[in-house]
Amino acid sequence: MDTSPAVNVATRAARAAGREAMKFFAHRHELAIDSKGKNDFVTQADITVEKEIIRQLHKAYPDYGILAEESGRKQVQPGWRWIIDPIDGTTNFIHGLPHFAISIALAHDNELHGAVVFNPASNELFTAERGRGAFLNGQRMRINPSQRLEQCLLATGFPVNKPDVLRRHMRTVEELTIGSRGIRRLGSAALDLAFVAAGRYDGFWESALQPWDIAAGILLVMEAGGLVTDFAGNKGFLDSGNVLAAPPLIHRLMLEVIQPTWQ
Repeated sequence: MDTSPAVNVATRAARAAGREAMKFFAHRHELAIDSKGKNDFVTQADITVEKEIIRQLHKAYPDYGILAEESGRKQVQPGWRWIIDPIDGTTNFIHGLPHFAISIALAHDNELHGAVVFNPASNELFTAERGRGAFLNGQRMRINPSQRLEQCLLATGFPVNKPDVLRRHMRTVEELTIGSRGIRRLGSAALDLAFVAAGRYDGFWESALQPWDIAAGILLVMEAGGLVTDFAGNKGFLDSGNVLAAPPLIHRLMLEVIQPTWQ
C-alpha cells in the first residue's frame, strides 16, 4: 500500500498518540474527569493525546490549519487543515471499554483528502486517501454489497445532551430497528464509520455530531465504495453534524425512513 507523505505523518502521529492514550487507559481510575456538558467528558488523557497529535502534525506541516476538539485550536481559514479528535469515545475510555479511537482527517476547505482512525486498544488502523482507496492494517476495505434492509446490521448514536434532537432521532431508531437485522450503539462515531467501510456494519446514521467526530470516518466510507450524505441527501454533513453512511442502495432505503423526520 503506497501512501502519501501527509497520511504517513498522520499515521505516525496517531500511533504515537495511541501509546500515550494506552498509558492513561491503564491508569484511568486515577484520571480527573471534567464535564463539558451532559454526558460530554474530557480528561487529561484527551488533552495530552491531542497535544501529541498537534505537535507531530505541526512539525511536518506548520502552515496547515487545525480544527481540534480539546485545545481550542479551531483555525478554519481557507486552505489545508487537520481535523482532530484525540479520543473519540471518551465515555468508553473512562469506563474501561476498549472501544475508542484517535481520529485525524486532512481537508482542503471542506473537501476531505486523507483519513486515519486508530484504535490503540485493538491495534486496528483504518486509513484512506481521496481517490486511492481505504485500508485496514494495510488491507483494502470494501463495504458490504447489501441489497435488502432486513438483512442489514446498522449502527447509530444518541444525542443525549439535546433532548429535542433525541426525540426526533428515536423515531428513526424505532423504524430502522423494526426494518433491519439489528442496531448497535457502541459509542464512537469514528469507529462506527470505519466499521461501515470495513463491512462490519451495513449502515450508520447519527445527528448533532461535530466535524472531528466524523471527518476521517466519512472519507473511509467513501473510499470503500459507500455513500455519505446529510439527512437531506446532500453533502452538508460537516456543517449540520447529521450523517448517513451506507452502501448506495441501503443508503436510499435508510434515507426514506430518516428524511421525513428531519424535514
